[in-house]
Amino acid sequence: MTAPRPLGSRIREWSRSLAIALLAWLLLRTFVVQAFHITSESMESAMLVGDVLFVVRPLYGAEVPFTHTRLPAIREPRHGEIVIFEGVETPRLEIVKRVIGLPGDTLAMRGGTVLRNGVMLEEPYASHRRPTDPDPPGSQAQMRAWQEPRLLEPRPASYLPDRDNWGPLVVPPESLFVMGDNRDESYDGRFWGFLPRTHLHGAPLLIYYSFDPQSWRLLPIITAVRWDRLFTVPK
Repeated sequence: MTAPRPLGSRIREWSRSLAIALLAWLLLRTFVVQAFHITSESMESAMLVGDVLFVVRPLYGAEVPFTHTRLPAIREPRHGEIVIFEGVETPRLEIVKRVIGLPGDTLAMRGGTVLRNGVMLEEPYASHRRPTDPDPPGSQAQMRAWQEPRLLEPRPASYLPDRDNWGPLVVPPESLFVMGDNRDESYDGRFWGFLPRTHLHGAPLLIYYSFDPQSWRLLPIITAVRWDRLFTVPK
């Protein structure tokens, strides 16, 4: 009969196993995939409040912690892709929007329709659910402050942008322009400007869980699962 190992030896073994598991989890989360929970309506109906995604980290080049460097990207972002990024105004806050403009694109919006390089975009993913609602207080001044110096056509006196009418603007190098699909309820690049390329964190892989947080049922995370959304790819 084998004598039981000393308690100290078992504790060291448990600690080593826990450390290895924690390191593996950190490496996986940093360089491979991570979870992302949708908490706003800005990307409906591609993504609903209560969706939980797997995010692919290395696609646009994962950031190496504490070094301010990035691994080589697999490829660059494309028009129409959904991306997860660090907020411009709020560092460390992760946000999800759709890429509307790439470096060099000329963008404008007229009557709620996006024009890219002079061509009206067909955007089947975009919705205008509250077209008669006024813009948030102060938003027009906020938009004018960052957009006016970048306008292709100088109009300092008459330029009064709103969420459906602005530009034309040219996306600068190493930057993107992003917007939410739910155009009347999305706080996006129209208000705070261009997104630095270095802020990209990844792209959604699939929705691996979804529930309706507004459900009347008790414990909706368990009782109000949206089964039809599980393991679907947001587009």
